[in-house]
Amino acid sequence: MYLLPHNELWMITAYYSTFMFCSTRQVKRTTHNLIYRLWEDAMPDYGASRYDKTLSFHGFGQLFLFSVVLASSMAVKGNAAENRSRSSVSIFIIIGMCCFFYVLGAWQRSGFGKGDSIAIEITKQTDCTILPNLSFETHHSRSDIDNDGGAKPKTFEPCDEHYTDYTPCQDQSRAMLFPRENMNYRERHCPPEEEKLYCLIPAPRGYVAPFPWPKSRDFVPYANVPYKSLTVEKAVQNWVQFEGNVFRFPGGGTQFPQGADTYINQLASVIPINNGTVRTALDTGCGVASWGAYLLKKNVLAMSFAPRDSHEAQVQFALERGVPAIIGVLGTIKLPYPSRSFDMAHCSRCLIPWGANEGMYMMEVDRVLRPGGYWVLSGPPINWKNNYKAWLRTQEDLEEEQKKIEEIAELLCWEKVSEKNEIAIWRKRTNTDSCPLRQDEPHIRTCDASYADDVWYKKMEACIVPFPEVDNPEEVAGGELKAFPDRLNALPPTVASGSVPGFSAESFHEDNRLWRKHVKAYKRINKYLDTGRYRNIMDMNAGFGSFAAAIESPKLWVMNVVPTIAEKSTLRVIYERGMIGIYHDWCEAFSTYPRTYDLIHAQGLFSMYMNKCKMEDILLEMDRILRPEGAVIFRDQGDILVKVKRMITGMRWKTKMSDHEDGPLLQEKILVAVKQYWVVDNPKTQWEGEPDQSPVIENSNPSRGVDQPIEQMS
Repeated sequence: MYLLPHNELWMITAYYSTFMFCSTRQVKRTTHNLIYRLWEDAMPDYGASRYDKTLSFHGFGQLFLFSVVLASSMAVKGNAAENRSRSSVSIFIIIGMCCFFYVLGAWQRSGFGKGDSIAIEITKQTDCTILPNLSFETHHSRSDIDNDGGAKPKTFEPCDEHYTDYTPCQDQSRAMLFPRENMNYRERHCPPEEEKLYCLIPAPRGYVAPFPWPKSRDFVPYANVPYKSLTVEKAVQNWVQFEGNVFRFPGGGTQFPQGADTYINQLASVIPINNGTVRTALDTGCGVASWGAYLLKKNVLAMSFAPRDSHEAQVQFALERGVPAIIGVLGTIKLPYPSRSFDMAHCSRCLIPWGANEGMYMMEVDRVLRPGGYWVLSGPPINWKNNYKAWLRTQEDLEEEQKKIEEIAELLCWEKVSEKNEIAIWRKRTNTDSCPLRQDEPHIRTCDASYADDVWYKKMEACIVPFPEVDNPEEVAGGELKAFPDRLNALPPTVASGSVPGFSAESFHEDNRLWRKHVKAYKRINKYLDTGRYRNIMDMNAGFGSFAAAIESPKLWVMNVVPTIAEKSTLRVIYERGMIGIYHDWCEAFSTYPRTYDLIHAQGLFSMYMNKCKMEDILLEMDRILRPEGAVIFRDQGDILVKVKRMITGMRWKTKMSDHEDGPLLQEKILVAVKQYWVVDNPKTQWEGEPDQSPVIENSNPSRGVDQPIEQMS
């Protein structure tokens, strides 16, 4: 409890005296109860010795004054006649005491008195907003906590070394059990319950912290992704080169061997990339994501995806470089994004059969592309007349492929705005009124109303998602967006139109304000939050994306995950704000490699998944995707975080529990955890000692700051 400075005490006393003598009996009673509760809060049962040796004369004066005020309030309970006879004398006594202690406090604050300096020192020493290992067991009934009570936490052992790059839902051996038609075998196929691993995925020998951005864009430590096959396969295409103990990424690609910068500038001559109009992009078949990496210079955020296939570790390279990417493929199920998400979609020799299956893949791109958005196709079959020999394909085959693409684009009402060399660019129309063909063609199959956004494990169909209705031909279907960064905090059209039930403009802005306050509190706990220490960040329950908006910076990017079981679907709102995200069910593994995120934020996640799946499944998945010495911020109910803390102690994470920033009386708490560094060499030696007490391993790359123990984060 903080000691009150003299001026605040004087005001409280004056207000209280006024209420006692000038208010109705009900107001008096209410005020008296309030001050009495403040007195109880001021003197919790910490033990008298904590105060006896430190309270100054000024401090005793404050407590004495509260006692006198409380005693005077008790006198008010007599009858009306007695009160009238005492009122004048009582008023003079109260005013006299107020003046006396005000003068006394002013004298002490002037430097001659030492009371306030002692009080300030006590405040510093007894600040209870952040405690290193705050325990909540005594504040919750034992029935609310695990039945094992104080039993030693379960210890999770390391997995075998060959699981170093294990991706549970894209496991290569399991994939071969599924049909190859339409890339079905490259899609998500998660292990059944009896095949799940309940161990910790090890880091490879010699693993080190990635380089800080932007150096990480160009260099990746070999020990982190020890696979050289792409340096041979793509040697002439400038994808990646092996130099010493690092991989170097020159910024080339199959269709831009002279560099991504030159290629992007070509696109910018047609597409408004430079002014913030285009902010979110989808890169299909991304390779090592050099296109997305260099788009960041234009403040364009690309969601890149590629399958886990013969091009070993291409998505892993992308994430080690600090570029957003997931394991994914255009196959038989819909992409995990809502309709009208991306300002631009891109395929650079991605080998996707766009004309196959009645144009189903182009229709899927149309679904996720915003009205007025752009689709870029570079490579086969564009400019086939000059390249058919180099591509080792016949003229007839390539001509037929391009003809099908052109027909489907016309059916989708895309306008071809450019074709130069091997690059073709189409633009999606802004509404139905600007697309008369869509209205006049009776054979066009329109998707059902629920198809557009119901995507999780749902089959892709050859149908066209209709535009939202507009009032005039100039209106952009679904609402027009501001240029970035203005659109980050502007009211999203989906919210403005009332398309998210229960949410209004006021609730959106209030959510923004709340998360700015939360992030400010996080920065007091973890001073590295916005320093560049954390590049790849995940929000496991993103809501409106306000956490990501509050920490938005060129130093980092956030993967905003909206759980498929969330009550409200808010992912389109996140994209309308100029951020990226994905749908996911946290009862399953995420579509990424191990050790690909520096910081994970989980707000209300375990409350949401209560009785949906096992807590350890989610926590082990978090451990898999978190880098060694990466951090996690949990925000949830205190009793739930007690369970989480006990379990992650058995995972050898360092933990710290903190109160809600608004005070310890709120049930919502904050738990911060740091994953320890260990590799496959000899984890048992590295784990000597009791859980949660092992030393912090020295960082191999101090510029990232990961050698800081958790005690130094606040």
